[in-house]
Amino acid sequence: MSEKSVLIFAIDDSDHSFYALEWTLDHYFGSPSTSQFKLVIIHAKSNAYATCSVGMSGPGRIDVLTLIETDIKRAVDKVIEKAKELCKSKGVSNVSYEVYEGDARNIIVDAVEKQHATLLVMGSHGYGAFKRAVLGSVSDYCSHHANCSVMIVKNNKPKK
Repeated sequence: MSEKSVLIFAIDDSDHSFYALEWTLDHYFGSPSTSQFKLVIIHAKSNAYATCSVGMSGPGRIDVLTLIETDIKRAVDKVIEKAKELCKSKGVSNVSYEVYEGDARNIIVDAVEKQHATLLVMGSHGYGAFKRAVLGSVSDYCSHHANCSVMIVKNNKPKK
């Protein structure tokens, strides 16, 4: 039997991302034993605290940085745990979870390369043109730079 192709799912803490993960599990892993993909879920944790700490000095700096790092770790753990629960509820157990620190765009493109992924799947935040221009679009960057097919799952459910 040939080795399964790698599907990387890039996750963040948004509802859009978890909707996209559920959609992916339903469509590509509906029958986990016959899925043609090995699922790798990656999460890029922000290193923004390092940037904001540059201007800080004094004896309280270490305490503040420790609190920020603890908060970030707690948020990352929550995202990964929620992803694990969703995978388990869908009967998908052969999943690897990877967390990297840095800019999500570069992390995702590098993971595709490292894993030799066939498909990258991610959710769409549905930002408008202005917000996308200011914040940048991770999915847009990945669709242009990842060396594999990229699927962006949109949540078309009406907003409440």
